[in-house]
Amino acid sequence: MKRIVCSLLFFLCCGQIFAQKLASVPVVTFEQFEALIQPSADTVKVINFWATWCKPCVAEMPSFERLQKEYGTKSVAVMLVSLDFKRDLEKRVMPFVRGRKLQSRVLLLDGGNPNAWIDRVSKDWSGAIPATVIIPRSGGMKTRIFHEGELTFDSLVTKIQPLLAK
Repeated sequence: MKRIVCSLLFFLCCGQIFAQKLASVPVVTFEQFEALIQPSADTVKVINFWATWCKPCVAEMPSFERLQKEYGTKSVAVMLVSLDFKRDLEKRVMPFVRGRKLQSRVLLLDGGNPNAWIDRVSKDWSGAIPATVIIPRSGGMKTRIFHEGELTFDSLVTKIQPLLAK
């Protein structure tokens, strides 16, 4: 009986830890974010800017999750960057992440005035979302790939395949 109770407690605690990990959405400044998106020697970075209130952002989310699942072991890292207000982290963003069981890395960008940093992400970005920037591995192609608007899984694969071959 003792063994059963101990086992149940163990599984309940593990479930709690998993739920906490799943719900973890760090808030970062633009400077912190910029450090995260520097090219690396072995990883193609796919960064999607979205918000919980953005219908096309939510519609394309499964494509990014599928990309992370299918290409995460092939040197591709997906990062989902919420542009929701910081005050909405607990009541909107975290429930969204939990409810959809997102496996990609999620963070909330508290970057202040977007006009101060949008051009630093891409000169082609009008500021509309969804928006995606793909950062090639260092030593490969020097230019970031930028796309404003909704993306499908197939269009994401088409964009990253040439970067994986190099």
